[in-house]
Amino acid sequence: MITFLDPRGEPSRPTEPYANRAALEPGETIGLFANGFPDSVAFLDHIEKALADLLPGVSFARYDKGNASALASEPMLDSIAATCSAVVGAYGH
Repeated sequence: MITFLDPRGEPSRPTEPYANRAALEPGETIGLFANGFPDSVAFLDHIEKALADLLPGVSFARYDKGNASALASEPMLDSIAATCSAVVGAYGH
């Protein structure tokens, strides 16, 4: 006989909705930040397409650390802070 077990645990706390959000207007820029892991850039390709459909008029700026073990450079972080209203960070694997 085979017994199947559901690996999901029971939550110990009630679910809380995520309250932080960026109220973006046309003309604003979303930064898409790849962390250097494999497929993080490819994942952001899909994120950009989905967000572009939901937020017409918003533009995108792409950033890629290129090395998952390295810190983002100060010039890259300065560029992100100066040009982006919101940022999506992506892990790959």
